[in-house]
Amino acid sequence: MGQTAFLEIQRVHASFRGPQGDLDALDDISLQVERGEFVCLIGPSGCGKSTLLRIIAGLLAPSSGAVYLGGERISVPGRRIGLVFQSPTLLPWRTVEGNVALPLEMDGLSSEVRQDRVLKLLKMVGLSGFEKDYPLHLSGGMAQRAAIARALAQNPEVLLLDEPFGSLDALTRERMTAGLLHIWQTYQRTVVMVTHSVEEAALLADRVVVLSPRPGRVVDILPIELPRPRDPGLLLDPRLQQIARHLREVLRAGEEQTLQYIAGQQATP
Repeated sequence: MGQTAFLEIQRVHASFRGPQGDLDALDDISLQVERGEFVCLIGPSGCGKSTLLRIIAGLLAPSSGAVYLGGERISVPGRRIGLVFQSPTLLPWRTVEGNVALPLEMDGLSSEVRQDRVLKLLKMVGLSGFEKDYPLHLSGGMAQRAAIARALAQNPEVLLLDEPFGSLDALTRERMTAGLLHIWQTYQRTVVMVTHSVEEAALLADRVVVLSPRPGRVVDILPIELPRPRDPGLLLDPRLQQIARHLREVLRAGEEQTLQYIAGQQATP
């Protein structure tokens, strides 16, 4: 990719101090994402995927390296980047529409503008008719759709998704994936998404970035050469299954390389 990528992650390293000393979470991560691209991050648990999303969002400072969005260095959270966590994190005392409207209230928009935008977003994520419901009365999938609508309400240039469907059952997850494809095709926002499902990554992404076990390093970047628009029916397509097999092989190879590296370090006097 060229030198003018929309989102640039430049040699990011992240370490944290723990009871046993410094713990390296990410090691020399460099990645470029073009405007409107859908990128999925996969890797074993604990490899730093969520840490990387928080660094991109400006919630965490890297130990070294930097993140740039449109040439501007990201160091604090801002309206240009929206983040959806693994759990919906909705405010329980606010209705669905109240949660989605929160970023608009913080921007000082009028009630008429807020109402119009909120209703459009809820319709897009399939929550029309649930505007007055509270999070307690929502299913897991509905709550996550409300969280995505809230993130989109601030009209971000980049949407970060931290395994948003991980806690859902298989059928709901498939429906949510179909909905996410529709949202992305409608909004054409830049998306970086963490997932543990290689099939989900192959279905959604333009490119899949594979990270090694901790400390996370980029071990492969695979372009997904499947035509768009896509839908979950593609999950049964032999082409997608071949991509999923390749991604699993890369994950296994990365784990073996890390084990060999650790064994070599332990053998060094």
